[in-house]
Amino acid sequence: MDVALGGTFDPIHDGHRKLFKRAFELGDVTIGLTSDELAPKTRHVKRHIRPYELRKEELNYELETLAIDHNREFEIRPLTEPTGIATEPQFDTLVVSPETQKGGERVNEIRYDRGHEPLEIVVVPHIMAEDGDVISSTRIRNEEIDEHGTVLDN
Repeated sequence: MDVALGGTFDPIHDGHRKLFKRAFELGDVTIGLTSDELAPKTRHVKRHIRPYELRKEELNYELETLAIDHNREFEIRPLTEPTGIATEPQFDTLVVSPETQKGGERVNEIRYDRGHEPLEIVVVPHIMAEDGDVISSTRIRNEEIDEHGTVLDN
């Protein structure tokens, strides 16, 4: 099975790791990593985003062990538009978080218009920080929590 997953992943945290793990459980994984041009346009809150090459290097490091553990292949490709790689015909499944589920539904509309089969959309629930709120890159950047959801004393 060919699985697509997309995001900015800056910084990577346990919520992302849960997405990655689920994707590798399902098949070989292609990750669309938002380009430097697209990344700021996908943010709900304006914040600094590290350059694509740095994010790709960190993502590659995270994925290598998972790929070996699941005997899967993976590829990281630039994502230049929000619906990105998942509109391509070779994919069977799209792994999303709850807030990106609607984007997955939009991907299937585009696939339908292009004559492609719809993707199975697998929604992976959020991981909560110890304070009961969602682990997010924004919260990590704001130094509220660490990558595992531990609340930081500021």
